[in-house]
Amino acid sequence: MSYRSGYVSIVGRPNVGKSTLLNYIIGQKVAIVSPKAQTTRNSIRGIKTYSDAQIIFIDTPGIHKPGHELGHSMVRDALASIAEVDVVILMVSPEMPKNDDIKYIKDVIDRNNDCILVINKADTVKHGSLLPIMQKYSEAFSFAEIVPISAKTGEGVDDLIAAIKRYIPEGPQLYPDDITSDQLERFLVSEIIREKIMILTMDEVPHSVAVEVLKWDEKRSGKMIRVEANIYVERESQKGIIIGKAGVMLKRIGSMARKEIEDLFGSRFYLSLWVKVKKDWRDNPEFLKDIGFDNAR
Repeated sequence: MSYRSGYVSIVGRPNVGKSTLLNYIIGQKVAIVSPKAQTTRNSIRGIKTYSDAQIIFIDTPGIHKPGHELGHSMVRDALASIAEVDVVILMVSPEMPKNDDIKYIKDVIDRNNDCILVINKADTVKHGSLLPIMQKYSEAFSFAEIVPISAKTGEGVDDLIAAIKRYIPEGPQLYPDDITSDQLERFLVSEIIREKIMILTMDEVPHSVAVEVLKWDEKRSGKMIRVEANIYVERESQKGIIIGKAGVMLKRIGSMARKEIEDLFGSRFYLSLWVKVKKDWRDNPEFLKDIGFDNAR
C-alpha cells in the first residue's frame, strides 16, 4: 500500500471541542483547553504519524462574530487555513444547524471540496437523535462524509482517522516520527500560562489577557530553565484580579503552569510572571503583531 500524508484543518464555532479532539488524536497536549469559548487564538499544528500515513492537523480559532481586531484576526486565521490544506474537518455540536450557521458553513464548503462533517459530543445525546441532525446537514451541504464522535471519550475517532486517510493524497512522510507539534517552546509556555488564567479567574478577565514570554534562560544552570513572561490585561481592575490579595492568585497561576510545563518538557522551570495593563490591546494592530498575530490590520 502507498503511503499518504497531508494537512487537515479543524474548523468550527468556538467551544465545540476542536482542541480537545486534537489533543486526543496526538496523545498529548498540544493545544490549551478551557470551558470558556474562544480559548484558541492561533492556528496550532499537531502531527500524528501512523504506519501508513502522516496527518498534520491544524487547530484553528473558533469562527465567530468579532467584536475587536483580535477577533477579526482570529477569524481570518481560521478561514485562511482552509485554503492551505487537503481536507477540512468542520466540527459542530449535536444539534440542528441554525440560520446563522448556514453562511459560514457555506464559506467552508466552497473553499474545499473534501470537507468532513464531524458531529462532536455524541456521548451527550441519545444515539437515535443524531440521525435527523445528520440528515439535515446532508440535505443542506455536500460533505465528503459525516462522522459522529466524542472528542472527550474517543468514540468514533478511529472512524474519523480512517475517513481522513481516504482523502489525503499519496506522499512521503513530512516530519520525523517523534515530532508531535511544530509549535515553538516559548509559544507553548505562554499558552499554558494563559490557560491557567482562564481556568482560575473570573469571566470578565480571560478574554482580555495576553501572555508574552520575554526571556528564556538555560545558561545559568543546566538543571533549571528560567522564564520571564508578561501577562497583559486591559484594565487596572483586571490586573488586581490576576494578582489577587497579597499575590495569591498570581502564585496559583504560576504554580499550576509551572507543574504542567515541567511535565511537558521534562525539565525544571522557574517562572517569573509580571502583570501589566495595556489598554485596549485587542484593538491595537501593532501590539497584536508584536505578540504573534501577523494578519492583524
